[in-house]
Amino acid sequence: MIKKLFKIILVCALLVFPQVKSFAEEQAPVIPTDAKLEYNHGIDCYKLGQYEEAIASFRTAIRLYPDYIDAYYNLGSLLDYLKQADEALSVFEQIISRKPDEYEAIYNAAKLSAQLGDKINAAKYLDMIPKSSGYYTKAQDALGKCNVKPATAAANAKPNVNQTNGCYPNITSPTGVATDKYGNLYVSSFTDNAIFKIQPDGKRVLFYKSNNLKGPISLACDEAGNIYVANYHANNVLRLSHSGACSVLTKDVVQPYGLHVDGNMLFVACQGTNSVLRLKIK
Repeated sequence: MIKKLFKIILVCALLVFPQVKSFAEEQAPVIPTDAKLEYNHGIDCYKLGQYEEAIASFRTAIRLYPDYIDAYYNLGSLLDYLKQADEALSVFEQIISRKPDEYEAIYNAAKLSAQLGDKINAAKYLDMIPKSSGYYTKAQDALGKCNVKPATAAANAKPNVNQTNGCYPNITSPTGVATDKYGNLYVSSFTDNAIFKIQPDGKRVLFYKSNNLKGPISLACDEAGNIYVANYHANNVLRLSHSGACSVLTKDVVQPYGLHVDGNMLFVACQGTNSVLRLKIK
């Protein structure tokens, strides 16, 4: 009789308080409906073999909800399947920038870096995976198949920027500079609408040039090697991965001028609105 009474009380309690949620449920991200619809459409297109349409839908879902991790995974995996390694690597790097302990994404980044012949980057990603994780072994296997010997990132680190006085000549209208932790110098050319990379050995290469660039001014680099561009005439800020893949970080700027990265935050000096914008980038 007592057990039966207890069950009745419990049922009544659930009926009276049906809206009570756990802490985890309250903290779960709410994905916008339009982003979910695009994501589901991408899945359907993939099943039908309509890969380009699937890619477009996953990209749209990410644009609508920039932290849509499942959409990143499906987009990156599909690009990898289609042998678009550069683009796939950029997608998995976006996951890592948002969730640094997402070891499956780090494994994919290591594998793709090895396929692209980037031994330093492959080793760096391998070092980010705990040896206790199954993905560490998988990453080692992927590196071995590409004839890349796994080693610590510290042992393979590229030299820092040149520590002597000097000059880099013949750069048209240089307006912004930034360096990464591997010793590369990035320079924006305002009139050429281009970003140049000068490697530690002094070799200069064209890092990025397209119709997306319209008056690049300041540059900034984060810990993951992403380059941010104050795109003055386009009124936006671009993010370039270390492999040169481009995405628009924000359009909520007017005449962006100065940039500064501090940890997971980007600060943008907006000349057109006499303000400084603060953006979370990880």
